[in-house]
Amino acid sequence: MAEETAKTAVLLEERRLFHPPKELVENSNVMQWMKKKGFKTEKEMREWCSKNYVEFWDEMAKTYADWFEPYKQVLDWKPPYAKWFVGGKVNMAYNAVDRHAKSWRRNKVAYIGVGEPLGDVRKFTYGDLYREVNKFANGLKSLGVEKGDRVSIYMPMIPELPIAMLACAKIGAIHSVVFSGFSSKAYADRVIDAESKISITVDGFWRRGKIVELKKQADEAIQDAPTVKHQIVYKRTGQDIPWNKDRDIWWHDLVKDQPAECETEQLDPEHRLFILYTSGTTGKPKGIEHAHGGYCVGVPQTLHWVFDLKEDDVWWCTADIGWITGHSYIVYGPLSLGATSIIYEGSPDYPDFGRWWSIIEEFGVNVLYTAPTAIRMFMRAGEQWPAKYNMKCLRLLGTVGEPINPEAWVWYRKNIGRDELQIMDTWWQTETGTFIGSPLPITPLKPGSCTFALPGYSMDVWDEAGKPVPPGEGGNIVILEPYPSMLRDFYKDPDRYFRTYWETYWNVRAGTYLAGDKGRRDEDGYFWIQGRIDDVIKVAGHRIGNSEVESAAVSHPKVAEAAVIGKPDPVKGEVIIVFAILREGVQESEELKKDIAKHIRETLGPVAMPEAVYFVKDVPKTRSGKIMRRVIRAKAMGQPVGDISTLANPEAVDAIPKIV
Repeated sequence: MAEETAKTAVLLEERRLFHPPKELVENSNVMQWMKKKGFKTEKEMREWCSKNYVEFWDEMAKTYADWFEPYKQVLDWKPPYAKWFVGGKVNMAYNAVDRHAKSWRRNKVAYIGVGEPLGDVRKFTYGDLYREVNKFANGLKSLGVEKGDRVSIYMPMIPELPIAMLACAKIGAIHSVVFSGFSSKAYADRVIDAESKISITVDGFWRRGKIVELKKQADEAIQDAPTVKHQIVYKRTGQDIPWNKDRDIWWHDLVKDQPAECETEQLDPEHRLFILYTSGTTGKPKGIEHAHGGYCVGVPQTLHWVFDLKEDDVWWCTADIGWITGHSYIVYGPLSLGATSIIYEGSPDYPDFGRWWSIIEEFGVNVLYTAPTAIRMFMRAGEQWPAKYNMKCLRLLGTVGEPINPEAWVWYRKNIGRDELQIMDTWWQTETGTFIGSPLPITPLKPGSCTFALPGYSMDVWDEAGKPVPPGEGGNIVILEPYPSMLRDFYKDPDRYFRTYWETYWNVRAGTYLAGDKGRRDEDGYFWIQGRIDDVIKVAGHRIGNSEVESAAVSHPKVAEAAVIGKPDPVKGEVIIVFAILREGVQESEELKKDIAKHIRETLGPVAMPEAVYFVKDVPKTRSGKIMRRVIRAKAMGQPVGDISTLANPEAVDAIPKIV
């Protein structure tokens, strides 16, 4: 019976294959490395790197990071704890900023900061970044911040956010960034748990033409945080704000007399770089710890290989730095590579649905990395918006945050990628720090698949008993071997760390990481992520992944987005309920509901026939774009929905109809 609980039905088969252009393959960073090493095929290369992962990561550490002192041992693995690059000395800020500022890249643009108000653009070179980071680091030291102290950061998407992070890293302080869209309570929980000495925020920031008064929220949060000695405030909007003269200090006052040089701490590779708390919508937030050494290696290496960044590329990851995607692929990865990145403050749909595409055109963005939820929003708005802009500068696309349904993938390729660009569909987590499963520019693509484990990583799909499931069957995604960017622990909660990720398969194979996602591998070895382990509907003895039914719904030409839940049923166990968001201009009707249900049945088979389809304007999502099915189900079933303060759109909860 235990074996059955892990298995999920596979109803959606995707057979389309998109081969990469020959020119992309031949000029790719990974192909250059393959030729140097003598690998003939991608399969051979991936398998060798994953099997010989210690040797592989040793080479990558020497390629992508500069070390103050060389390490003596690549890996010390005592499950569930890994120590990488033992005996070395390193610093993330040195690798991200210092070494570039002291090279020919000092005058190269590191960040193009695009504010929400039109025309609000600031550019920072690596030399600028070096000076600003040093002055702010000296400012932190003047306030008593020392190596190992925690600093909480509650800021919008402006260049000062990475400057604050890098300044912490430079002096060995540990930063805890909290998404600026979170409530004051969410910030308070994280500040108190981290026992932070400093809070960093802004007076306010722009969101859809209005000022969000963040300082007021920060004040409310830290009033019950006894460890916070000072709050640093960056002046962004200039409106009047409450002020505590004994605690608050303006950013510009703090840095104005500080020297533009600051000694970089030479740190043990296992010294903590940051704590990043999960969203906390299902209980107490978990403080996930990451380390300097692993981040100096894994993050730039994966970015360089997967997104093929070249020296003159403009890179745009549209995530918020408050999430792991922003930490890894807006701050530490691109800066380590000496890349030029876009940071955008505002909403994708303000002042209209053309804003992103106008930024791509204006700044010549070459590589775009965004979330499926954003793509579906643009699908809903209509293809006329991207059609207005010249985006021929784009050469590679990517997705992150959740599985992308095939129809959204194809829309993205057609309307943003000129029906010719490859899409790097990445699977990874806050816990992993880097991509784990992902295509490379040389990989033939199947829409909706994250393809294979990256070189140096090992993934599999297991049943509950710890046996690999056959191709075509669903099970639990596991990671079999350690890697440099992996999480190191939960802050102050090692027992929970063990229970959450390692305990399930400990007696089968100690050190096997349970990812918490369902997935499968097809007959060609491609991985397909089916959603969270909890997101499964049990219909007449079949375990059906919510995401498969949602993908089938979105493949209907009039549906832009869908959320699917199971409703208890005395005969079948559960029946399928669909909440559908229609494309712009489509009229709601009972006939359309029947047509959508029929379409899902025809796509997935009779077992997936929905009992009911409801039309909604939006569905509740986390700030990173994941559909909150738990909240939808509770509201639909007339049950308490719990804390929804960390949702991106809490108003969407009220619109979910009661169905019992």
